[in-house]
Amino acid sequence: MADEHVVYVLECADGTLYTGYTTDLERRVAEHDAGAGAKYTRGRTPVELQYHERFDSRSAAMSREYEIKQLSRAEKERLIGLE
Repeated sequence: MADEHVVYVLECADGTLYTGYTTDLERRVAEHDAGAGAKYTRGRTPVELQYHERFDSRSAAMSREYEIKQLSRAEKERLIGLE
């Protein structure tokens, strides 16, 4: 879908969580896994998609990405069901 905006949470190989935004979830996760994604995930591969939310607008997705990034580790684990 061309108008799809996705916020996602990855679990990195070192157990850390990474939150990001994309318009193509499958491609973006593959980029992270290949070491071509965000600088943060480059040395932490492989990554595993743990959670995602879809939005109709970029602004809504970016707002949600910010909200998730403000959560504590424990809150993120509850959100994505790792707890």
